[in-house]
Amino acid sequence: MTPDLPSALTARAAQAAHARAVACACVAATLAHREDTTVVRHAATVAKAHAPGTDPVELARRVAVAAGLPGVLLPPLAPSPVELHGRPVTYWPYGTPVDPGDPDAAPWEEAATLLARLHLAPLPSGLPPMRGPEKAARAVALLRDTASRHPAAAPLLDAWAELPPWVRGEEPAPGPARLCHGDFHLGQLIRRAGPGGPWLLIDVDDLGPGTPVWDLARPAAWYACGMLDPDAWHRFLAAYRAAGGPAVPADGDPWTVLDVPARALTVQTAARAVTKAVAAGRALDEVEESLVDACARMRSAPAPSPAD
Repeated sequence: MTPDLPSALTARAAQAAHARAVACACVAATLAHREDTTVVRHAATVAKAHAPGTDPVELARRVAVAAGLPGVLLPPLAPSPVELHGRPVTYWPYGTPVDPGDPDAAPWEEAATLLARLHLAPLPSGLPPMRGPEKAARAVALLRDTASRHPAAAPLLDAWAELPPWVRGEEPAPGPARLCHGDFHLGQLIRRAGPGGPWLLIDVDDLGPGTPVWDLARPAAWYACGMLDPDAWHRFLAAYRAAGGPAVPADGDPWTVLDVPARALTVQTAARAVTKAVAAGRALDEVEESLVDACARMRSAPAPSPAD
């Protein structure tokens, strides 16, 4: 990570904010600072430095999609990424994220409707593939490379090995491709213009054509692992179906298509948890243990094949 990236990005965000407003409150904050992402805010402007190695041409195509779907995705403030310390940088309006301390207020219905609208949107030509399975495979590869001796690694790797090749990023996904977010969770939502403003999807890094069921797989996995309230899951699923979402059948059992990607997201999340715990030299917490246990249980209930 470039040591002076946060300060340089903060300066860029201030320049962008001052170019948009004559009077600026100059409220500044670092919203995220990790190896793969740095995000800073200055007043109503957010600047994001994307991961090292991000293809700027592919990112520009994804940003263009956000500009063309303003009621679904947060529209960018600039049409193309700019370069800073070898990293592509994009600019976005600031919005209010979901409050993690108020789970009862989580906008599950709104999120489901946004996903359905995204999946029904025309698929732009030249857009790189949705990166969900690729990211899952990278998480498992990192577990194998850095934490394979951890007791939890074996059930995770076994569960991963039993999944179909498409969810491991080794083959194209079955079915027609749709426009997908690729990394949906509640942290990928913000609300514009105050408490009554509309919710919008953010973060286009993984956006692209793929199987839309991937975008439902993380909430499905949380529900299956007991980490998401059943009522919230059923409201999410019902809202997605009511909006005409194509990822699951309009009625009947959704798990015929949800089961496999939900298992993959469970393994991915568990792999990240174990890798981080090993790096920090700490034991797994209760939630992380429950994810590992869920992966261990997968072997007793084999995943259905696409033909089942």
